[in-house]
Amino acid sequence: MATSTPTRDAYAPPPRKKPVDARRQAWRSRLWRFDDKASPYAYIAPFFLVFGAFGLYPLIYTGWIALHRVEMTGLDQMEWVGWGNFDRILHDSEFWTAVTNTFLIGVMSTVPQLLVALGLAHLLNYKLRASSFWRTVILTPYATSVASAALVFALVFRADGGLLNWALEFVGLGHTNWANGPWTSKIAISIIVIWRWTGYNTLIYLAAMQAVPSDLYEAASLDGASRWQQFLKVTIPSLRPTILFTIVISTIGSMQLFGEPLLLEGGTLGAIGGNEHQYETLSVYLFNYGWNLGHLGPAAAVAWAMLALLLIIAAVNWLIGRFVRKSAV
Repeated sequence: MATSTPTRDAYAPPPRKKPVDARRQAWRSRLWRFDDKASPYAYIAPFFLVFGAFGLYPLIYTGWIALHRVEMTGLDQMEWVGWGNFDRILHDSEFWTAVTNTFLIGVMSTVPQLLVALGLAHLLNYKLRASSFWRTVILTPYATSVASAALVFALVFRADGGLLNWALEFVGLGHTNWANGPWTSKIAISIIVIWRWTGYNTLIYLAAMQAVPSDLYEAASLDGASRWQQFLKVTIPSLRPTILFTIVISTIGSMQLFGEPLLLEGGTLGAIGGNEHQYETLSVYLFNYGWNLGHLGPAAAVAWAMLALLLIIAAVNWLIGRFVRKSAV
């Protein structure tokens, strides 16, 4: 079969590209550089907008109110008093009672809570049957609302007919008025806090433990270290940053403690922290000043005093963490 061979004239060269306009290329280059520099700011802008609207502005406005005499019944009427509101709360014995109660409840709930969470995380770190189930169960109290937990424990700690008093009387230990005692009320609130937050801290510790290299445990095992020695010499030093983080978070949470003391007895007594303010925290003290009494100026001053205390505690924790890191080197 005859075939036709293409001739020289049949070859058509590819079309030449049109020359790119220099101005258009420069504009595209400037647009690309602008997008490269501005895109990160555009991505983080929503966070700063929300923080400015719901975090920074209320903080600054609260500071402005703290310098004025403002009543709940006349929000449009402000009278400049300067540092008068701060002087008022600092000379109020009830404020220092609330500071003491907040500190004591914070220590009584934070220390056992973190120790128990550390032990539970150490147990969950080993291979257990249905480990996902146990991790879910241990996080269940954290998912429970504070109102539900406080109301249930209020029934447990009731003076008349409470489950705990019934158990104490059953074993012959007598009857205890948990809410009215200066120490028993703090113990009751601390138990509620421990029950709610232990599982949360357990999972934080568990995640940190699983990030510890297994080579460290193998080396310690070859050196003859027992599991307890491995826990003290390997696990704890590896978890120091995480432990410091949970201490800071728990401290902030104890400073903001509100729902548990408010609902322990409920009603008027809960709103003032007991008949003798025996479990009144700073948040309850602020609530009483601002919403029960209607004095928004002193309430705003209490909020800023809480912020100052948190900054002091954060600075102390930072100094302790720095000292621990230096001593570990």
